[in-house]
Amino acid sequence: MITISSDAPQPLGPRVQEKPKSKISASRKLSLKILLLQRAMEELEQEKQSRDEEKVKYLSEKLPPLQITGLNLEELQKLCRQLHARIDNVDEERYDFEAKVIKNNKDIHELKLKVQDLGGKFKKPALRKVRVSADEMMRALLGSKHKGSMDLRANLKSVKKEDIKQEKVMSTEVGDWRKNVEAMSGMEGRKKMFDAAGGGQ
Repeated sequence: MITISSDAPQPLGPRVQEKPKSKISASRKLSLKILLLQRAMEELEQEKQSRDEEKVKYLSEKLPPLQITGLNLEELQKLCRQLHARIDNVDEERYDFEAKVIKNNKDIHELKLKVQDLGGKFKKPALRKVRVSADEMMRALLGSKHKGSMDLRANLKSVKKEDIKQEKVMSTEVGDWRKNVEAMSGMEGRKKMFDAAGGGQ
């Protein structure tokens, strides 16, 4: 009789992993989501108001209210010149800022591509199959220079079946070789060959 001790290792069965039960109920989760959304909306409103206030403040500093009343013609012309000079300066600044933004966006894009290459997780873009005729392809490559048609079938020589049959029959007919040898032998034969080659002209 064999006795199995309780200390002996038991065979391992398949492990069943149980998902941990969440301690928060579904209604509590929903209420938390609603609160988070409300908080986010409030913060967005505050951010928008602060931006508007900053904009008004900046404009009041950079563009004081104009006092045109009581000015003669020369003073108005002088004021116009000053305003034009200011507009030119602002345009130059705006152009510089736009160029910096474009350059920074380009740098960010290049760095993202480098990070993707290093990570090895480059996603190949989905490509569509497009049917393009030879004419359309040549037009796309050459532009207005391409005038001729690339319809290759139109340029082919049309051959009837009867012509093909006749050529086969003619090629299968074999003449008597003795007649050929007798005709080409001697001086007469050499003269015929010479005339056929165009040497007699």
